[in-house]
Amino acid sequence: MKKSLGALAGIVLITLTGAAVADEQLEIGQKIYERAFGRGCGTCHDIASNPQLTANIKAGTLDRASFEKMLKEGKGGMPVAIGEIMKNKAVEKAGYGEDQAVDALYAYISSK
Repeated sequence: MKKSLGALAGIVLITLTGAAVADEQLEIGQKIYERAFGRGCGTCHDIASNPQLTANIKAGTLDRASFEKMLKEGKGGMPVAIGEIMKNKAVEKAGYGEDQAVDALYAYISSK
């Protein structure tokens, strides 16, 4: 019985930890989206005439690898953004590397 309770407590703890990590990731992704370049990604991407990140990600036309490439290389009117992302206070505070920051932003946009 004690072993069963211990195992159950361990499973609950792991589940809660995973949920907390996912919540943190979405929160950091939101802060990146709202604050990149001082005015946020939505300044350009929430305008109908510009590439719609949310729609493209949800439709599968902008996968994670292409998204990261665009952030690191820019394209057309899209500036290189990875440097700005890495300067975000939430990213710095969490100790995220580039991959984690891109994952957070991609997860947040996917959840919108």
